[in-house]
Amino acid sequence: MKHLLFPVLLFTTSCAAAQNTIHGDTIITKKAFITYRADRLTPVTYLDISSKEFKQKSTGQEPSFLLSETPSITAYSDAGNTQGYSYYRIRGIDQTRINTTLDGMPLNEPEDQGAYFSNYPDLLNSVSRMQIQRGVGTSKNGSAGYGGNIQLFSPNLYEPAGTEVGLGYGSFNSLRAYAEYKSGVKNKKAFYARASEVYSDGYKYTSGNNSQSVFLSAASFADKSTWKINVLAGHQQNQLAWLAVSDSLIQTDRRTNANKGEQDNFTQYLAQLVNIRPLGNRASLQSSIYYTFLDGNYDFNPSSFSGLPSTGELFNYAFLSHFAGGYSNYSFQAKHLIITTGIEGHLYSRSHTGSYTSVGELYSNTGHKDEGGAFVKAGYNWQHFNLFADVQYRYTSFSYEGSVHLDRIKWNFINPKAGISYELPGRAVLYYTIGNTGREPTRNDIFGGSDDLLSDSVRNPITFVTTPEYVTDQEIGYRVQHRNFSINANGYYMAFRNEIVLDGKIGPNGLALTNKVERSYRSGLELTATYNAGKHFSFINNSSFNYSRIEEQKEIFSPILTPPLIINQEVRYNYKHIDIALSARYQDKAFIDFANTAAVNAYTLINARVGYQARHIGVTLFLYNITNTKYYNSGYVDYDGSKKYYVQAPANFYLSLKYRF
Repeated sequence: MKHLLFPVLLFTTSCAAAQNTIHGDTIITKKAFITYRADRLTPVTYLDISSKEFKQKSTGQEPSFLLSETPSITAYSDAGNTQGYSYYRIRGIDQTRINTTLDGMPLNEPEDQGAYFSNYPDLLNSVSRMQIQRGVGTSKNGSAGYGGNIQLFSPNLYEPAGTEVGLGYGSFNSLRAYAEYKSGVKNKKAFYARASEVYSDGYKYTSGNNSQSVFLSAASFADKSTWKINVLAGHQQNQLAWLAVSDSLIQTDRRTNANKGEQDNFTQYLAQLVNIRPLGNRASLQSSIYYTFLDGNYDFNPSSFSGLPSTGELFNYAFLSHFAGGYSNYSFQAKHLIITTGIEGHLYSRSHTGSYTSVGELYSNTGHKDEGGAFVKAGYNWQHFNLFADVQYRYTSFSYEGSVHLDRIKWNFINPKAGISYELPGRAVLYYTIGNTGREPTRNDIFGGSDDLLSDSVRNPITFVTTPEYVTDQEIGYRVQHRNFSINANGYYMAFRNEIVLDGKIGPNGLALTNKVERSYRSGLELTATYNAGKHFSFINNSSFNYSRIEEQKEIFSPILTPPLIINQEVRYNYKHIDIALSARYQDKAFIDFANTAAVNAYTLINARVGYQARHIGVTLFLYNITNTKYYNSGYVDYDGSKKYYVQAPANFYLSLKYRF
């Protein structure tokens, strides 16, 4: 956990509580269960990933690596392989500015706004669907959807009863074992359970990961109300590898780990209760309460950070947080109009304790981050046009208890969005949307990378970034789906004001440091295309072109870690029980400093997958980086001007076995 890593409602038909109906991004399923995601008429840029895709590709790896197969997403890991800490960016925007939810519940920790998938290992094994919205998207609960939204949906309890066990082993002593049970719906009730163990030594030396998780989900489908509960628990222990490595050491041994003797230990629990109540055939109410608890700590070796020989002395950062909240959404549908309104809010506190091996506790402080918000969204269907409007009010505040006094900081945001889509012949849709979103800085931005607030000689607090950043996002796109092919193509232009950007450096707490810039923009083209050639072959392309610039003090330069061109191309072959896939990824050069003098070079990766699926058993062999490409996909320029990189793994394999009862 150490690193950071409105509903648009456009309806055309009436719904009944006992039928499956999709209107815009409100999905009213059997017994009136509602989730919120975009559909083909919603004028936003999005991509759906089904549980089938997860099952085909999942080896217990971090979600970042599956996300990176979609347009405009880059990813890297600390340990060099796909387990342990990993990070992703959408359009070059880091994941602290990406809203992440599970069944509408915020997963971003409010203080630092990071969503820690590493604390819930093998999470995608239980997710029934994921939707990626690029750009500001539609309004969501929790932190601002500034660069995008990742929506996860809990297990589909309507699936048939069954039990599945899985075991996998691969390079770097990587292991995953899991068991999953589905009851199916019996007597209007259903239950799901999954337990997993994930282990790896890591590609780098002493960068191992040992983690476990449990996901429980249950529902009661009464005639007038549906209740659902999700419980997710995870525990992970990592040998840390978050420091990048100098090029000279990499040339000597690519497995070099710049961290020395540092470890972490985190436990996180999540519980959510959802109630869905139809109010006749035209209206519905969905409400939820949730709670998350986190307890853990990680080490920091000052000698390693400074590039000096280790003394064995370690600093330790410890955290304890409580995160409780809820939301309620009401939706009403007329013949051509639907209106949805909702409220949400949460209370959050996290204690921070810093200690040193030979001294003991050095400081203790607590941050409080509270939030409340409301939205109104309206969709109107007229002939082939679908119109929407969305306005969200969001209030959030940060207060601090420590040795230095800090006045409560408050932020208020009004986030409007509007769009239009037009249905063309042949199930094609053309859309345009514009939206504005504001976002407050993280605690790390405010404190300038310190875990304990600093003060000047007269005890005044030293703060860095306290003002919010804003983006106006415009998206135009075209999508069409036929039996043998589908195309999703879009262009975007994101204009920022006072953008808080990564400056390519790492602070003493291991978190990335930021700067505020006067003006900046990100623009580009994105494409997802599939083509089925006959019964057996299919071709999938996910590509993106990005042109982004920062203007600061009359200087113009490119933002860091934002490659201009990314191409993912996959070819699949299916015949009876055999599934074979060959994929290639090209990622262009990306700068790692504001001066645009240092970069990670372009590279190409080729991966393969061969699977056999019978009625009860599945066997899949994964081959990664089969051309043994030596590459980095992230890095930074250190304080002394040296270039440091995150090395990723050479050729490696993974073998997965599954058995269904």
